[in-house]
Amino acid sequence: MSGRLVKKILNEQNHFPHQLIKEEEEEDDENYEEGSTAPSTINPFDLLNDDDSEPEHQGDESADETSVRHDDKKGTSSGKSSAQVSTSNPKSKKKKNKKKKSKDNAVTSKRGGEKELDLILEDLALNANSSSEQHVTTEDKTVNAKNKSKSVKQDAVSILLVDPKHLSAENELIRIFGSKVVKSFENSNNQPSSSRQMRGVRRVRHNLKKTFLVTPANTWLPLDDSLSMQFLETKNGYNYFRYVHSPSYSQYQNSFEAAKAINDINGIASILQHRPYHIDSLLTMAEYFKVVGEQQISADTIARCLYALECAWHPMFTPLLGNCQLKYKHDANKPIFTALFTHMKNLDRRGCHRSALEVCKLLLSLDSDDPMGAIFCIDYFALRSEEYAWLEKFSEAYKSDNSIWLFPNFSFSLAICRFYLEGEASKDASIDSKKSSSSDLMTQALMLHPSVIKKLVAKVPLKDRAWTDILKHAFFRSDQTGIPSQDHLINIYVERNYLIWRLPDLQKLLIAAAKQVIETLESNKSEVNDWACVRKEAFSSEKNEYGHLLVSNFSDSVNAIPHENLQQFMGIPRAGEAMLDENQFANQHGNGHAPRGVANRNALAVLFESMLPWVTYEEGGPDVNQPGDGEQDNQ
Repeated sequence: MSGRLVKKILNEQNHFPHQLIKEEEEEDDENYEEGSTAPSTINPFDLLNDDDSEPEHQGDESADETSVRHDDKKGTSSGKSSAQVSTSNPKSKKKKNKKKKSKDNAVTSKRGGEKELDLILEDLALNANSSSEQHVTTEDKTVNAKNKSKSVKQDAVSILLVDPKHLSAENELIRIFGSKVVKSFENSNNQPSSSRQMRGVRRVRHNLKKTFLVTPANTWLPLDDSLSMQFLETKNGYNYFRYVHSPSYSQYQNSFEAAKAINDINGIASILQHRPYHIDSLLTMAEYFKVVGEQQISADTIARCLYALECAWHPMFTPLLGNCQLKYKHDANKPIFTALFTHMKNLDRRGCHRSALEVCKLLLSLDSDDPMGAIFCIDYFALRSEEYAWLEKFSEAYKSDNSIWLFPNFSFSLAICRFYLEGEASKDASIDSKKSSSSDLMTQALMLHPSVIKKLVAKVPLKDRAWTDILKHAFFRSDQTGIPSQDHLINIYVERNYLIWRLPDLQKLLIAAAKQVIETLESNKSEVNDWACVRKEAFSSEKNEYGHLLVSNFSDSVNAIPHENLQQFMGIPRAGEAMLDENQFANQHGNGHAPRGVANRNALAVLFESMLPWVTYEEGGPDVNQPGDGEQDNQ
């Protein structure tokens, strides 16, 4: 019985793939050569498992296990039958040996052919290299120059990559204070201050789209599609875009321009009642809330503005990668620059310096012309967030001509950056310590911008006695260099970075550098004229090239204006009704009526209440002017 089973199994093997048959033949040959009498019984189901892309060694082990089990069951009888079968088939053994030899010959011939092909390819490559070395043309040099320029552009793009994890102020606050502290603070701010504010109102929550720049609150209203973005062209590896207004949005924009011309805050607030995400109106009201002292509402208004702008992004618009351009010359693109710059300052006031740095990188990458002057505050955020290595890399990769260190902010910030990296170099050997020392960089900065000393002493203020002797020297006596562009940039630097100089270690570094400058000038008076020539070459224009950048825009201080002084900006009573007819907007396609119950109220007051997270009007409006409440108050 066992011999018949073996024959049946061998016959069934002819129905399996040819590859499996070759493997069985090789195993049988090995068994014949060793002269073993062990049975060659193989379970066909194990062969099926081998066909299912399992490792070969696993299949061999399973076959060996099944053969051992079969030996235990059959005993010596199966051994005799298998011996008879092996001796009764001498022809099959010769055929298998021939097939094995032919297979080996095919493999060796294939390997030999591959070696010949490799040799031929190597010869061709050597010939090509020799010919290319012998014939070097000008075209190759131009290609190399283009490749170098491309590498410089890629470095400038890569250095401005924005990390979306660090864009969120909430994430940074959690890293600083912990999640429990942040959540408890948010819960305390979201609760209404009195029960009267909850009367006649209800909460309405919306599931809004998640964005990178801001985290939308679930109490914000849904967004419409009246604002979109258009792809313009691809040039020098950058994709150019611009924002586009729908016809209905353009009508509200015209109404905004009319209200702005007469300084009518109520008219602008009325626009937001009909179009809650009108960008220019949100920016105007954010500025209004800031000057009246409502900083939180102002920041929330800017966040709504950025949410609307991001939701309108084109699918190809990927600004976080630094490969997109939104030119400031297009009027529709200007609001996003203003919103990002204001949002960056709001993050700085909250102590989220790393988030402010990421927003500054995004702002700098959107337009290579830098219309908002982000280059003059990016160093401040890098120092405050302790990104010293990144700042050095940025100064080297942003512009290939290395002219960025001529700006006052980078002249001093790179010296401060090197000062902290020198302290880290003593602990970490991977930090490059072969560059110029911090004292040398600080000395060069003072030589190039000597008027910074007197301004810092007055602004910080610096009260060390050593400063009185330093300011008596003729080189540091004046607070003006006589070059309009340089003086304006120095004013921006002092206004933006003066807080950094309150650290005692940096004050010692500045004093030592100032004394070194005085010693150098006394020993070699020609240094004064040499550095004066450097200043004239660096700032060659006789006009202020940076006059469009206001110094107040780089200041942390907020000048609040009393509410009584803003009455002149409230507009003529009922003047907004001529521009904002409710029936006119109601008849437009895609626009609904203004919220009911607020028609006879001050538009600015209604807008102020709508900014509160716990206020949402019902169809009848809030019950703040109902007769019942007035009667109870009179009684």
